[in-house]
Amino acid sequence: MDDLSKRLSRKNMKFTENLHWGIYFKKRWENAFAHHLLQEEKERIFLIGDHYFSGYLWHLFSYKMIPHLSQIKAEETFNSLKKTECYIFYEHFPEVFDVEDANSLKAEDLLEEEDIYIVDKNFTWTYVVTHEESCGPYFTIKLLEEMMKQ
Repeated sequence: MDDLSKRLSRKNMKFTENLHWGIYFKKRWENAFAHHLLQEEKERIFLIGDHYFSGYLWHLFSYKMIPHLSQIKAEETFNSLKKTECYIFYEHFPEVFDVEDANSLKAEDLLEEEDIYIVDKNFTWTYVVTHEESCGPYFTIKLLEEMMKQ
């Protein structure tokens, strides 16, 4: 996290670090991107629960429960996205970064991170970097979800 703060600062990005908002943002992310799943489905894919590998929001992607891009396509899409204010939070830490102008934030800036979530202010898109080499990064946008339904 300290490294991320330094990387954001080196890029002259203005941000505020909020020390105790992580739980709120994880729940808000779940409500935004996994709202279509029943409680039992969330437990089955280990999105929630008390099993050893439970509690990873990014299981929504690895279990293919939502339309998404992964790996290079996810990185390219994230890099080309016009990013204004966004939030950055972690799966296992309570800190949340509120970044005012995130347009210069790129996938390369997050290579050292694990289980990190980047979302726009309205939770319409998300970019996720996991701790698993074979999983992710992932990207989805609500528009993609709507297009897949048609």
